[in-house]
Amino acid sequence: MTGCQGAFSWKQSATSSSLGTAENEKGQYISPFHDIPIYAAQGVFHMVVEVPRWSNAKMEIATKDPLNPIKQDVKKGKLRYVANLFPYKGYIWNYGAIPQGCGYWLDCGYNTQVCTRGEIIRVKVLGILAMIDEGETDWKVIAINVDDPDAPNFNDINDVKRLKPGYLEATVDWFRRYKVPDGKPENEFAFNAEFKDKDFAVDIIKSTHDHWKALVTKKTDGKGISCMNTTVSESPFKCDPGAAKAIVDALPPPCESGCTIPADVNKWYHHQKN
Repeated sequence: MTGCQGAFSWKQSATSSSLGTAENEKGQYISPFHDIPIYAAQGVFHMVVEVPRWSNAKMEIATKDPLNPIKQDVKKGKLRYVANLFPYKGYIWNYGAIPQGCGYWLDCGYNTQVCTRGEIIRVKVLGILAMIDEGETDWKVIAINVDDPDAPNFNDINDVKRLKPGYLEATVDWFRRYKVPDGKPENEFAFNAEFKDKDFAVDIIKSTHDHWKALVTKKTDGKGISCMNTTVSESPFKCDPGAAKAIVDALPPPCESGCTIPADVNKWYHHQKN
């Protein structure tokens, strides 16, 4: 059960909060959550880029919406942005998700290039960090694009420590403090904020993939997650491309004036580390 194969493209409207829908090479709508296969090749995973490096809009795959488009998170009626917490500008990596997982399936990728939102890249997993978010483990995977010029030199988390000193420390620091400007406490971590190695990370990813299989075949309760897909043959939630198009066509148009980026998105915050 690997979902569809082949090329993928990305369609989105002009404004930052617009609903983003994924398409396959035939121009048919698909779910970036369910229809993009987890594996790109042996030992290589797909990653869907939700947030390009240095940007602020908190974009994510909408797991509860039909066909799971990428759109901006909203809280208390307002579009969410990550603050610029000195010395960091927005997100400090290309941030996204490994598809066909559930539960703790968000990850961030090391890459020397800035990706684009909705881009689907092939990555090598290097390690994983266990952040505690509101009492639950929120796994953060470190991975590198296999097409990155540095990729041959990176095969495990120790390579990151050796070749990119300060990178992992900055990653922990960012995740620890990024919610502070919103009035929230610093995040905590399991394993004393130490990164686990590649094998540990791959085991976690495989475990979430098993949970996804149970979810998409209705063997477990999705608790509001939309499992609509167009390619998973064993899934009772599979729909044909025509039905998928009708769903997307019925979506409300993207907002215009209400989507203006607030001026304070460019504000810098200084916070004394604990």
